[in-house]
Amino acid sequence: MVNIKNLKIAYLLPNLFTAGSIFLAVLAIVAANRGNFEKAFWFIVLAAIFDALDGRVARLTKTSSQFGKEFDSLADIVAFGVAPAFIFYFAVGDEFGRFGVLAAAIFVIFGAVRLARFNVISAATEPNIFIGLPIPAAALFVVSATMIVVGYRFGGGAKLTLLIASSLIAVLMVSNIRYPSFKQIHFQKAYFLKVLTALIVVCSLFYLYQIEFLAFMALIYALIGPLRALWMIAARKRKVRHND
Repeated sequence: MVNIKNLKIAYLLPNLFTAGSIFLAVLAIVAANRGNFEKAFWFIVLAAIFDALDGRVARLTKTSSQFGKEFDSLADIVAFGVAPAFIFYFAVGDEFGRFGVLAAAIFVIFGAVRLARFNVISAATEPNIFIGLPIPAAALFVVSATMIVVGYRFGGGAKLTLLIASSLIAVLMVSNIRYPSFKQIHFQKAYFLKVLTALIVVCSLFYLYQIEFLAFMALIYALIGPLRALWMIAARKRKVRHND
């Protein structure tokens, strides 16, 4: 049991960010239900920022706790599972009847499985590696791709492609494919200018094409895992042939 009287004020700060991501997810669902998909999209982006901050704030203030970890997981399934699924369904999935419902449900269920598995095995894995596509990345891909389909008013072919892609993204979440976490990146001083230049280019592209840029980055990150896995398999086959 958590003794509320012994909790410091500092413990509230990361949990406020976590609560904020849930609130933003509810706002996103309400906005999507009213047909305001762009507003719903930005609510999910803000929720992702809050999600990135809560853990870092907890580490910086040394207020990490088991309660915070469990609360964060519950918030993630709402912000990056339920809310994106509703945005996708209201915008596109509804046109496909039961298939749209199934695609939305699979995304939520597999997202929950991915979070449950992460809580169980995270302590035993490398700090710079995620097993399975992280649910925030999956959510950003689904909502940004949905916004592109809606914003550019693409037809049934693009919507069907999105339906299939969202299901594949859900499968990647529960796969054993490894993804970089970028949690412990240490930039050397020698690479400072290159990193600064890259950040300026990234910020410039984001300024010009916000939704398209986020969709592209989410797609690239989603593809990193499968491409890396294929490269590793090919490397092993070449090594076996060389040894033979």
